[in-house]
Amino acid sequence: MSFKKNLGKSFVLLLIIIILILGGLLWFDKLGIVHVKSVFAPVYKMMGKDPQVSTTATQTKPLVGDLDQDRIDKQKEAINIQIEELEKREADLLAAEQLNAQIASELDERQKNQEEIEKTFNSMVNQYDDKNKNIEQVARSLNGMKPQNAVEILLKSDDQLVVDILRKCDEMAAAEGTTSLTSYWLSLMPADRAAQIQRKRVSKPDALE
Repeated sequence: MSFKKNLGKSFVLLLIIIILILGGLLWFDKLGIVHVKSVFAPVYKMMGKDPQVSTTATQTKPLVGDLDQDRIDKQKEAINIQIEELEKREADLLAAEQLNAQIASELDERQKNQEEIEKTFNSMVNQYDDKNKNIEQVARSLNGMKPQNAVEILLKSDDQLVVDILRKCDEMAAAEGTTSLTSYWLSLMPADRAAQIQRKRVSKPDALE
């Protein structure tokens, strides 16, 4: 009698354990952890019910796919940023090239003007064989120029020639009763060069270094 009683208790406990296991499996299936409803499909059909196959967001839209799409979107964004930076750099380079071209054009124009001035001066210097007439012609030509242009020519000459020209200009101004431009020319020269020429001009040497 005791054996049958223990056997009955064991059977009841075993049945409870099976029910708990089955219930746990169904609950885990509902949570999407495991998929066992397909196993119990025959039981559902015997009871006249259709098993509901559980779906999760991971099944309908895989997480891996989301990660890949996010990675692709970030790569596209980075590429777009790089393209914008390259376009900005290209625009800056184009602007710099245009500015450099403008500066180069201005320098070329100045160089041409300077070469023209030097050519004119050399032509005037070589036009006359007689030194005195040559200096007088140069002095008259410089008097007819803009002071700044005249100073540019004088600065390219050696001190002896500059002193001779300045003296000739003073002589011509005294003879014609006009004001000499020599003092103004000296004021437009760099201070050290003007002082050197004026010192040699006042000392009146026979030959200058």
